[in-house]
Amino acid sequence: QVQLVESGGGLVQAGGSLRLSCAASGGTFSNYAMGWFRQAPGKEREFVAAISRSLGRTGYAASVKGRFTISRDNPKNKVYLQMDNLKSEDTAVYYCAAGGTLSLMSLHILASDYDYWGQGTQVTVSP
Repeated sequence: QVQLVESGGGLVQAGGSLRLSCAASGGTFSNYAMGWFRQAPGKEREFVAAISRSLGRTGYAASVKGRFTISRDNPKNKVYLQMDNLKSEDTAVYYCAAGGTLSLMSLHILASDYDYWGQGTQVTVSP
């Protein structure tokens, strides 16, 4: 059983930056592809970014590409989401997720590909 705890959310003005962190415990972190999703009020949860188990392969939603960067530190059991040039439409609860895979390079884009989820951290971007 993997536990995920997000941190780093908060209130920021449009154009600002935030760095989200997700700490994993209870499993072998390097066995999991990781991802970030978000859910705004009244909307469905949507994919934001994903990173493979190793080799640094990443993927992004079109809405955040060029502004957000996902990274991971396997020895520290952490995954990060650097968010720059934030917009009001980025306001949402952000969730970290872990998906088991044998592939070192697989990216998980669908929420159904993930086995474990954190509780989420609120990001609010003011105009």
